[in-house]
Amino acid sequence: MFDAYLRRKIDPPLDAAGKRLSRAGISANTITLAGFAAGIAAATAIALGAPLVGLALIVLNRLADGLDGAIARASERTDLGGYLDIVCDFLVYGAIPFGFVLADPDANALAGAALLASFYASGSTFLAFSTLAEKRGLSTSAQGVKSLYYLGGIAEGAETIVFFVVACLFADHFAILAWVFATICTFSALMRLINGALMLRAQR
Repeated sequence: MFDAYLRRKIDPPLDAAGKRLSRAGISANTITLAGFAAGIAAATAIALGAPLVGLALIVLNRLADGLDGAIARASERTDLGGYLDIVCDFLVYGAIPFGFVLADPDANALAGAALLASFYASGSTFLAFSTLAEKRGLSTSAQGVKSLYYLGGIAEGAETIVFFVVACLFADHFAILAWVFATICTFSALMRLINGALMLRAQR
């Protein structure tokens, strides 16, 4: 919901850093994979009962996620880069809740399953529409320049990051936090489904 607004604020410093990293010979894909490693390490730390370490690694993951796009804009945007970016994001978004489940299965398993199901619903509406948008030549830059059509929703990247941060800070309350965010994500997926259907119908 806030991604478009935040993009206008964070893109200029990210682009400046991206240009410097590009000139240093660091590729966008390298940063993407490094960020992915940080994200998986975050999930591992959470699973091992160190959510604050996980939080620090999540911050590194999100920083890398911003920098890889900035480097690509400063050098060359490729389909491979866009593919790696979205796949790594989705894998990390699934791994972190799973880390909380592993940390305390008795308390977190049901809520974690509901959260992952809501992520699945939100991701499927997002990816399915982006595929058809590409087929129809639709484009948008509301959330910045993306490799895929970014169909906005109530729960986007910024809201997910806030949830991860709060969950790490208050790990003992993960279950209730997960139920709340799962509800938000499910509603967001429903709104994406409706908005996507209306846009496709209007394009007939």
